Amino acid sequence: MGDVLAGSHAAWEIDSDSVLIRFERGIRTPKLFQALGERRVPLEALDTVSLAPGRRGTVVLRAVARAGADPLMDAASGQLKEGCDPYRLVLPSAQEQQAREQVDELNKLIADRPAPASVRDLVAPPEAPLHFKAYDGKASFDGAAVSFRWSPTGASSEKWKAGDQTFPVTELADVEWRSPEVFNGCLRLVPRAGSAAPAARSELDPACVVFGPGYGPVHESLPFAAAVLAAVRAAERTPENRPAEAARIPLRRDPADIAERIRHLGDLHQAGLVTDEEFVSKKTQLLSEL
Repeated sequence: MGDVLAGSHAAWEIDSDSVLIRFERGIRTPKLFQALGERRVPLEALDTVSLAPGRRGTVVLRAVARAGADPLMDAASGQLKEGCDPYRLVLPSAQEQQAREQVDELNKLIADRPAPASVRDLVAPPEAPLHFKAYDGKASFDGAAVSFRWSPTGASSEKWKAGDQTFPVTELADVEWRSPEVFNGCLRLVPRAGSAAPAARSELDPACVVFGPGYGPVHESLPFAAAVLAAVRAAERTPENRPAEAARIPLRRDPADIAERIRHLGDLHQAGLVTDEEFVSKKTQLLSEL
């Protein structure tokens, strides 16, 4: 086919076996689109493609990904606003006839293609390393493990007591992303069966970082969640690569950072939020990370 549909914030290059979506980088382009850059979507990953009237002399082309085919959409779980849907393309009404022909052809190609053995993660996830700043800490992902480093001002005393966390993807069963644009936005890592149960509240759970105004924005936290989700799924598919007992990876810190954390721990101790035993134990742990 080799046809191109250029619309608002993106252009779709349609081929016989896939659709390449290239997003613009203009200042009006949604930040999520800018972060994604481009995405190649195999036709096997699509369920249907449709065309509908839009606003103010436009038509809207929209594709629907199969469940499990795109970790980004699976992580989003229907929480994306309409204008940030990467499978939605707004076109001027002048292109309606061309778009309708492309939709008909795409749906025919989708229907005619043999069903794949598995649709899981047919669309490539965002690449690691990835990181973002949450309200109560910094989250980073290197492709093999997720690390949470707690903020001295935003993290609860419970998280400070637990210490900075590192979770190999082989220890995780799922990732839950709740948009920062709603109340109680957060990213929570779900451990495999047999691991410690998560705390009831996100601000107390050391396997969860909390969002807030300006913290964990969609264009940073959602690609992060999608990349981790894809890695967790890949680990499930290759159990021979899973260690019998995956040890937590020790974190090495800058001495100045350790000193600041001990100072903050001392403030918690003086405020009565940390017991004498907890203070000594946590201080010893921090010193061991030097």
